[in-house]
Amino acid sequence: MRIPMLLLAAVPATAGAQTYYLDVHNTAPSSLVAFAVAPVGTQTFHEIVSAEFPVHGGGDTFTIGLDAGDGCVRDVHAKFLDGRELELIGFNICKYRFETGPYWRAARTATRIAAQP
Repeated sequence: MRIPMLLLAAVPATAGAQTYYLDVHNTAPSSLVAFAVAPVGTQTFHEIVSAEFPVHGGGDTFTIGLDAGDGCVRDVHAKFLDGRELELIGFNICKYRFETGPYWRAARTATRIAAQP
């Protein structure tokens, strides 16, 4: 049985700041060895997951807290143990849960993918 991992240190807390919580579900068959988010279009990614603490494929889940000051739409960078890597542009963290499986499959042919509106 796998136990979900909970990460809540994505951004420093500031007084009065609202926090958005994003569930990341690794449905890809490969472990997630890097996961980072950035305000859309900035390329200033903040690393959440590193290779030291991979998120295993096949169903492991974690939750991150993100500062609401940067808005709902973010760019996401993900790298998998099998070498696939992608950048998802314009992902709405307020509307969607991040499921890695569909993006892992798409990363066979493209590394920059526009998110669904």
